Amino acid sequence: MLKQQTVFLNKFAVLLDLCALGLAFVLAYDIRAAYYEGGRPIQNYVWILVLVGPIWLFFLNRYQLYASIRRVSLFDIATRVFNVHLFGGMTLAALIYFFDKDNFSRSLYLLFVCFAFLLLLAEKVVLRLALGHLRSRGYNTRNLLIVGTQEKARRFCQLLELHADWGLTVTGFLTVKDEPAGPAGQGQQVLGDVSDLIKVCKTHPVDEVVFCLPKDYVIDAESHLLALEELGITVRMVLDFYQVYHSKRELSLFHEELPILTYHTKSLDAQQLFIKRLIDILGALVGLTLLGLMFPLVALAIKRDSPGPIFFGQNRVGENGRIFKCWKFRSMYLDAEERKKELMAQNEMKGAIFKIKDDPRITPVGRFLRKTSLDEFPQFLNVLKGEMSLVGTRPPTPAEVEQYEDWHRRRIIIKPGITGRWQVSGRNQIEDFDEIVRLDLDYIETWSLWQDFRILLKTFYVVLAREGSS
Repeated sequence: MLKQQTVFLNKFAVLLDLCALGLAFVLAYDIRAAYYEGGRPIQNYVWILVLVGPIWLFFLNRYQLYASIRRVSLFDIATRVFNVHLFGGMTLAALIYFFDKDNFSRSLYLLFVCFAFLLLLAEKVVLRLALGHLRSRGYNTRNLLIVGTQEKARRFCQLLELHADWGLTVTGFLTVKDEPAGPAGQGQQVLGDVSDLIKVCKTHPVDEVVFCLPKDYVIDAESHLLALEELGITVRMVLDFYQVYHSKRELSLFHEELPILTYHTKSLDAQQLFIKRLIDILGALVGLTLLGLMFPLVALAIKRDSPGPIFFGQNRVGENGRIFKCWKFRSMYLDAEERKKELMAQNEMKGAIFKIKDDPRITPVGRFLRKTSLDEFPQFLNVLKGEMSLVGTRPPTPAEVEQYEDWHRRRIIIKPGITGRWQVSGRNQIEDFDEIVRLDLDYIETWSLWQDFRILLKTFYVVLAREGSS
């Protein structure tokens, strides 16, 4: 019955999506027509709906918006709908360019994509909330039988109680041999032990069996899986492996065959990283264009100020220890590296980083370049090559990395950036390298495209206000 309901809901959702897309198209056309007289009649554009339907349904299915979203947060739903319209819109634009690039209205296209996003987002959110409300009242629920009664089983049960809108109810528990009953005293019913699994499934309404076993409990799971498969009952296993508090966990199949549990301390969201790379390329192209415009003046100023090359290239440590040549406009005298040893006693920073106020190695023009951040424009070449990103952590030198403590090295697990959390957090006031690392690690652990966008905006303000530069 539940499977039939799921099929019906999916068909209903597809129908709603197609209606929303049609409404978005009509709204886009009417609004454009209201502000632009003399446009082509709507019949000349209706053909686009023939393309929109399959494209949008493909991406809606690709981002699992036709799968169960009972446990998906509203933010994740919004992110998925945004991705659908990002890639669906790009696909549609390419097809319009191929079929009708000279006559199709660009404003109609943009209005359609915007309205489609808003309508589909509203539809998915309303459906999610409405179905959640119905499930919390006992409709469209799934009955779970939990094998195990220890901490993992108790935690699993608590999550179900906190999220009644998921529509998941506990039929009862089965204990494992020599396992003391845990949740039984809290009102949940223990129906027997694991040897009674098949009998319980036959005598009680069970949609899914969930194994919640501690890692030191071993049972013959394969025989139970085969028997439950024969009954047509879904089986889930709550894994109880090693707890690593700073790592995110991801369960996946390697080559669609071997199950692998991955611990990682940085985001592995390929889609967001792909978008970040596109933004980096776009930003690098803009930055290099500005670099080309300013180059004659900056080059002349550097040459007249002090002898030496215009650019300064230095080995820096990139993602996971990769060495690359980081480029800047030269802002120091040629003997800067040799004089650094003499100035180490004046280092104002605590830890594996060097900085002093009024550094005598900096040339007069170099001081202006640093104050305005113009010296960093050549780094856009590093960004274009993929060695750096627009936003990331400060790229250290190999000598600095040699002084790192083990926990410091986590700051180099991502690409370094032209700007970052430290640069927009009042860097002149931070004198402890450990504090810089904590800012970097917080950025890595909470990374998102929105956070990058905010850092870029703050960077523009810091540069224009000339705050925190040295």
